[in-house]
Amino acid sequence: MKFRRKSDAPHADQPVEQADPAGTAAAAVPTEPGAPAQAATDGPYDADALPEDGVDRVDLGSLLIAPVPGLELRLQVDEKSGAVQAVLLANPDGAVELRAFAAPRHGDLWSEVRPQIAADMAQRGGVASEREGVFGPELTCQLTVRRPDGSTATQPSRVIGVNGERWLLRASVMGRPALADELPQEWVDAIRSVAVRRGTGAMPVGEPLPVVLPENARRIQPAAEAQSAAERPPSS
Repeated sequence: MKFRRKSDAPHADQPVEQADPAGTAAAAVPTEPGAPAQAATDGPYDADALPEDGVDRVDLGSLLIAPVPGLELRLQVDEKSGAVQAVLLANPDGAVELRAFAAPRHGDLWSEVRPQIAADMAQRGGVASEREGVFGPELTCQLTVRRPDGSTATQPSRVIGVNGERWLLRASVMGRPALADELPQEWVDAIRSVAVRRGTGAMPVGEPLPVVLPENARRIQPAAEAQSAAERPPSS
């Protein structure tokens, strides 16, 4: 697992392939060699209802992340506060950013959030279209962005939401997987294998669930990380 420290949040106007060149450091968390990763038939899961699947997940507080062959777990960490800003599973083709939010016990927060994401995308000059995916209604987004050299690029993303037990998991898929007619199975399995720990305390609807950096994280060389085209948390 890798993470980098950065002084600012990821920029939505950067192409997926564009790495932030400065102010970064990286780290890794040891995992069990050859840790199993199974394609879940259900999920994402509530942490209190995890199946006995034999998977040793990385505990990030509100998110429990299973190792997935071919995908690397990366964290983006604010340099000043030390807070984890984003959790990603990535490979050279793309990435999926995972975020969890507090939700009503019997509500459908994802139906409320989708129009907000689409409106935000339109305000930034992009396009968001709703379609039916393997997890239900999702958004496919296209945003034209300008590279540092002045050229432009199209930044694609596919935003997936899953309503859970008082939580919403939002998975923003970026890069080549976002362009596929059907989300490739390895990315489906990665999202399904995630478990969300809501906690028992009262929280405002739409509040991000806290993500914590494991104590055994260690510094390594900086690594390029994918950027999200849909970074803003949902609001009530």
